Amino acid sequence: MLILGLLAGAALAGAKLAAIGPTAADAWRHCIDATTTNTEWSGCGAAYLDRLDTELNAAWKRANADLDQPSRNQLLEEQRAWLKFRDASCQVYANGAFGREGQVLHFTACRGEIIEARIATLNGIYELGHQDTAG
Repeated sequence: MLILGLLAGAALAGAKLAAIGPTAADAWRHCIDATTTNTEWSGCGAAYLDRLDTELNAAWKRANADLDQPSRNQLLEEQRAWLKFRDASCQVYANGAFGREGQVLHFTACRGEIIEARIATLNGIYELGHQDTAG
């Protein structure tokens, strides 16, 4: 039941974020479409991952803000484990086996998907904690 609540909260948070404007992924795709070189694509990817990092930090602060201390400790432990996972993820694209395009396009897409999923999870935690129980 808790998992269903988290998934519903994540979906609601994602819908709210989509209503705000273009997503980081939309901006990245637009940048890729508007450029033609690996160097430019690398710049697009760096901007995309920077924007996601900002969104991740904001989601973390929202999710963590109203939790009791035991829950904060658990979420912090989970976040530390997730950061290790994130940092180790998608390296198959970054190692050069798929060429420069693998490094600047596929690595960025893979890493972005992982970060976006974590943002959705954190937003779901926030939403679950802020559901209107009066209705």
